[in-house]
Amino acid sequence: MRILAWLFNILLFIVVLAFALSNTATSELHFFLIGDQAVWRAPLVIFLLIFFVGGVVVGMLFTMPSYFRQRREIARLRKAQKLHSEDGGQARPTEAVVVPAGDSPGLVAPSASTAAPARLGG
Repeated sequence: MRILAWLFNILLFIVVLAFALSNTATSELHFFLIGDQAVWRAPLVIFLLIFFVGGVVVGMLFTMPSYFRQRREIARLRKAQKLHSEDGGQARPTEAVVVPAGDSPGLVAPSASTAAPARLGG
């Protein structure tokens, strides 16, 4: 499996290198609000790389709040699991963890009106 990963990485590197070598023509970037004098000349591959990295950074910044919210949720659930396992599976009402239904789309808080599931087969 490690050899397959290395082969994939080498193939990806060759494709990216070929892309970079085929886009070496000089391009001009005109800045809209500054005026006609503000022009940046560089190879097209440099512009593509800068905008790609910029997009990755912006995307990571937008996912950070969700990432930290999930980490807090995982830490809270691990703490609750540890308390539950120390009690021998008997959770005390004062230590019960309540998950609000709107906090996490994958978790739903049990309600008092929820009946036990019906048993199949009799």
